[in-house]
Amino acid sequence: MTLLDRVAEPVVLEGLLQVAVASLLALVVLAVSYRRSLDLESELGRAFVRGFVQVVAMGAFIGVLFSVPFVWSGGVVLAMMAVAAWISKDRGEGVPGVLRASLVSILFGAGVVIVTMLAAGAIEPTVRNLVPVGGMIIANAMKTNSLALDRFRGEVASNRREIEAVLALGVPPGRVISDYVTTSVRASLIPMVDSLKSLGLVYIPGMMSGMILAGANPIYAAEYQFVIMAMLFAAGGLTSMTSTLLVRRYAFTEAEQLKRFGEAGDDADRPVGE
Repeated sequence: MTLLDRVAEPVVLEGLLQVAVASLLALVVLAVSYRRSLDLESELGRAFVRGFVQVVAMGAFIGVLFSVPFVWSGGVVLAMMAVAAWISKDRGEGVPGVLRASLVSILFGAGVVIVTMLAAGAIEPTVRNLVPVGGMIIANAMKTNSLALDRFRGEVASNRREIEAVLALGVPPGRVISDYVTTSVRASLIPMVDSLKSLGLVYIPGMMSGMILAGANPIYAAEYQFVIMAMLFAAGGLTSMTSTLLVRRYAFTEAEQLKRFGEAGDDADRPVGE
C-alpha cells in the first residue's frame, strides 16, 4: 500500500475530526493563559502545532519505512537520537559542552537499552517495532536529560559563590560539585519513579490499553508494559547519569576554575573573573 493510499483511507478523516476536538480543548488552555497573563500562549501554541505536524510526518515516514529493509531503521533511530540531543541541550543552555554531553549521553543511555532489548527479543527486529518503541525510549531519555541539565544549571547558578569558595581551599572540583550532580540526577528521575509507583493503580499506559483492545492476553499486555517502563527507566537513568558526569567535567578549566555558565560560547569557556 502506497502513502497516498494510506492518506485516502476513511480512518484518516475520522482522525482529523478527533484532532479538531482535542485542539479545541487545547485552545481553552491557551485562552486561560492569555486571560491570566501567563505569557505562555505563544510558546504553547507553537509547540502544539509543531507537535501535530511532526507526529503526522513521522507517521507518514514510518508508513514508507514499512516497505524498506530493516537496516534503514537503524539510521532513523540514530537520527532521532541526534535530534533529541539538539532539543535537550536547550534546557542546559549556557552549560559548557552541553550539546556534546547530550549527544553522547542519549546515544549511550538509549542505545544500550535498545540494543540489549533487541538481543533479548523484547523489541522485534522489524521497522514496525524498532522505530516506534525506540522512539519512546529516546524521547524519555531526552526528557530525563533535559530535567537533569536544567536542575544542574540551576544548582550551580544558585551555589556559585559556595563552589568557588570551596575550590579556593584546594578541594578537587569533582568532590565540590558531586552533591549537585546527585541532586540533578535524582530530580530528573522523579517523574519516572512516580510513574512506576502509580503503574496499574492510577496510570494505565496507552500501549497496554492498545494491546488489550487489539485482543492480546491482558496479563501478557501488563507484563510487556512493565518491560517498556523498565526500558524507559533504564534509558533515562543511564542518560542523566552520563550527561551530568560529562558536564561536571566540562564545567571546569584546566586550572580547576569554575567556568561561567553564559549563553555565548566564548563566555561559557571563561572562568569567572577573567
